[in-house]
Amino acid sequence: MSKYDALLIVSFGGPEKREDVIPFLENVLRGRNVPRERMLEVAEHYYHFDGRSPINDQNRALIEALRPVVSMPVYWGNRNWHPMLADTLRQMEADGIKRAVAFATSAFGSYSGCRQYSEDIARARAAVGSTAPEIVKMRPFSGHPKFIEAMTDRVRPALQELPEGRLVFTAHSVPQSMADTGPYVAELEAACAAVSANVGRSAWKLVYQSRSGPPTQPWLEPDVCDHLRETRADTILVPIGFLSDHMEVLYDLDTEAREVSRELGIRLVRAGTAGTHPAMVEMIAELITQDHMPCREGCCPAPIRPAPRT
Repeated sequence: MSKYDALLIVSFGGPEKREDVIPFLENVLRGRNVPRERMLEVAEHYYHFDGRSPINDQNRALIEALRPVVSMPVYWGNRNWHPMLADTLRQMEADGIKRAVAFATSAFGSYSGCRQYSEDIARARAAVGSTAPEIVKMRPFSGHPKFIEAMTDRVRPALQELPEGRLVFTAHSVPQSMADTGPYVAELEAACAAVSANVGRSAWKLVYQSRSGPPTQPWLEPDVCDHLRETRADTILVPIGFLSDHMEVLYDLDTEAREVSRELGIRLVRAGTAGTHPAMVEMIAELITQDHMPCREGCCPAPIRPAPRT
């Protein structure tokens, strides 16, 4: 029996039409020292798909997959775009929800993938007021056997398509200062090793993608496209750092990395993301029944922001 009376899916959010793109990116980058020209460059990635990020549709699909297997209402709120988290909590309050468990759509521990979601929840509850439902956030789950099972199943068809391809895992790059003080890289490496072992591969590589910070700030490397140019080898890309095929997967891997592979004359196969794999749905349903302790004090700290440029 669950100790909660609702499940809350908490996610990043994404635009659904061209007019949403700039307001969405302004939400994402608020308070960050990212040049406007970089924001406009990222906007072009969304315009390439007519301004619609697939992440909201993918969250809707996850919710539809969960509803038949969880014995409670399922709600959904985003950090950066509608449905906004505070609006969702207001609806939960109106529906009489008193205590809910939150599943953030991020498997790995980092400030942006873990602690920031806790801060988002606290901010949304404060906006609703003293009658806001209590929200208990699940910890990141990268080591859960069912997540590893889902990713293993996604890699197998790619290996069948390109048996001699190098196995290269990708994840969102983060500032080096964030990586140095949190579990992000260690958790990624452990998950990559587990999936590789499951498919019978001893050799694998972890690379990064989608960096967004100023060029003066060190971020995790190597970049996936730089790695392809360096190795010039047939490659299986596994976006293990992403739960669904959202914009960073569609543009940075399926568009940019694929174009680099064509230029180099190498074969590139991209494995699927966990998405609504049955093991993922089973994992979430299982986690609902468990007690969830908050992360320890000081884990996943915010990155040190570089001083504004003058």
